[in-house]
Amino acid sequence: MELILTKSIAALMLPPGGNLLLALVGLLLLSRWRRAGVAVIVVSVLSLYGFSMHVVANSLSKRLEQVSPYPLRASGAENMRAIVVLGGGRNDFAPEYGGETVSSETLERLRYAARLHRKTGLPILVTGGQPFGETIDEAALMKRVLVEDFKLPVEWVEAKSSNTEENARFAASILKSHGVHRVFLVSHASHLRRAVRAFERAGLGVIPAPTGYQKSAAGRNGIMAWVPSAQALKQTAAVFREYMGAVWYQWRYQ
Repeated sequence: MELILTKSIAALMLPPGGNLLLALVGLLLLSRWRRAGVAVIVVSVLSLYGFSMHVVANSLSKRLEQVSPYPLRASGAENMRAIVVLGGGRNDFAPEYGGETVSSETLERLRYAARLHRKTGLPILVTGGQPFGETIDEAALMKRVLVEDFKLPVEWVEAKSSNTEENARFAASILKSHGVHRVFLVSHASHLRRAVRAFERAGLGVIPAPTGYQKSAAGRNGIMAWVPSAQALKQTAAVFREYMGAVWYQWRYQ
């Protein structure tokens, strides 16, 4: 219930849902307070335009993606004992893969985890459950990709979690039972700040292993940075979702 509630609230507040809701409020105001209604509608349209520009999306992403890629030869890497990969969603309609597979976001994380594994030889744990009652857990889909497509072993599968906090608690329980207390944590750069806090609360030592940077997308500089696009709007929404998630986790789990 908590997951459904938070997802619903996010859908209403994040762009473009939040902008459409604001425009609806403006339309309702028109009949009695015309100027106020027009002002609200103008704000909703202009903010939607702004959120759809790469110059805005990249600026917001830059503020959130403060974690740099980890240099594997740096001191401390030798103390790591496992690689944890957080699920980032699924593709429910993938007939070419037999029905379901991981989302493009999850695939980005798995690709980087595969690279880390080949560089370090560390065992991999994948984590992700069935938050909306799906027929197969996300971690199983992730394992399938690593085993069948990347030809890599998966040591542990955590399949009960429905959010990042549960990812951390359930994964930590598995890892500690095998004597693992320090891990590389693979997720998108914009998500790692919140994820690292969750895993540290669960009692693990963490080195962030970010991937999927969004800022300064190639080909989106100059005048094109000011042209609205669906890609930039998606990027902006993802950044706002992370900020909302950080606030929620601060209140809910601290």
